[in-house]
Amino acid sequence: MAATIFIAFFVLVVIGVPIAIALGLSSMITLAIHSHVPLMVLVQKAYSGLDTFTLMAIPFFILAGNVMSQGGVSSRLVALASIFFGRYTGGLAQVSTAACTFFGAISGSAPATTAAIGSVMVKPMEAKGYSKEFASACVAASGVIGLLIPPSINMVLYGVITGASIGKMFLGGIIPGIVMSAALMLANYYIAKKHGFMGETPPTGAQAKKAIRESFFAMLMPVIILGGIYAGIFTPTESAVVAAAYGLFVGAFIYKELTLKKLGAVIMSTAKSSAIIMVLVSIAHCFSYLLASEQIPQAIGQAMLSVSSEPNILLIMICISLLIVGTFLDNAVSVVLMTPILFPIIDSVGIDPVFFGVLMVLTLAIGQITPPVGLCLFVACNISGITIEKLSLAVIPYLLVMLVVMLIILFVPDLTLFIPNMVEL
Repeated sequence: MAATIFIAFFVLVVIGVPIAIALGLSSMITLAIHSHVPLMVLVQKAYSGLDTFTLMAIPFFILAGNVMSQGGVSSRLVALASIFFGRYTGGLAQVSTAACTFFGAISGSAPATTAAIGSVMVKPMEAKGYSKEFASACVAASGVIGLLIPPSINMVLYGVITGASIGKMFLGGIIPGIVMSAALMLANYYIAKKHGFMGETPPTGAQAKKAIRESFFAMLMPVIILGGIYAGIFTPTESAVVAAAYGLFVGAFIYKELTLKKLGAVIMSTAKSSAIIMVLVSIAHCFSYLLASEQIPQAIGQAMLSVSSEPNILLIMICISLLIVGTFLDNAVSVVLMTPILFPIIDSVGIDPVFFGVLMVLTLAIGQITPPVGLCLFVACNISGITIEKLSLAVIPYLLVMLVVMLIILFVPDLTLFIPNMVEL
């Protein structure tokens, strides 16, 4: 059964069948060949996979990010980032990374972060003499921070599958996200210094006050989300609803850029993105059911444990496998597919589930800037008009920096667990 389900899945993917459909068809084929259990069981499993209140957080976080993106937040966050980082070497690149960090605290999605900040920053960078390749690589790599800085859609998926505290996952992503942002800024500095890109003229006091004032309501959203969860006012799922409502209010009544026409497009985009993820979660539940019934995760775990039971060695092996998977599969797909397989392994050796969840999200996030399925690369290419081949080469320095950050987070778990261990959720 194990051979059938994996062979069927990979054959379907290779011939171009969408991932969610490939998961469902491979499950049906395997069940029909190897079991007398009626196929209706898969329908029941697909339904039960969505029968989780926590999953409601996903469409609402997507909605919150979309309304803030279309409501004039991007340009205001760029202005805010310019105050603090624009004066340094590679000023516009530093502003792009900082703005992506700020927007990541609203969006929860790497492609959305790249699109929102890239659409504002790429053309000004080109006008200042930055190459298209450097500008595009910078916003593509910086967009990845959106998956680490809370809220993160992938962290919600991991929490739903494993039962780990989503609130603690959000808190655990704060320091790794900041470390990633600082590391990318360091890369910006060396690349910019090599090509002679200097900092920008510091803003005047009046300009700084205006930028801080106008960005205040945008930056208040992550404070509301994390503060509400931390204070016990609402759950992570409820915080998504609060974030969406707040985003609608800010975009429509404070910034006054979220028109009815834009709102219709936002709702349609949110519905499409949510549907894709929900169908994937539903069908993947069938796939996971068959894996669990054949104890395939346990078999994989035993194989890995036979190599070494030392936690760091296991984590290195797991991270290598996740880097490979993340290169070929979308992030959400990878989380849904790999978590049921890997979680029993890390649980058996006592690795903290919150730490592993953040490490897993970070490692898979690197796949956003690796071809052939790096979504942030394609978004950046679409904005700048360069080819994926040129951008893939330009992004290599950032890729190496991300791998270093991954190793730092792997070997220093306290960076992830310091804030969650301070909080009772």
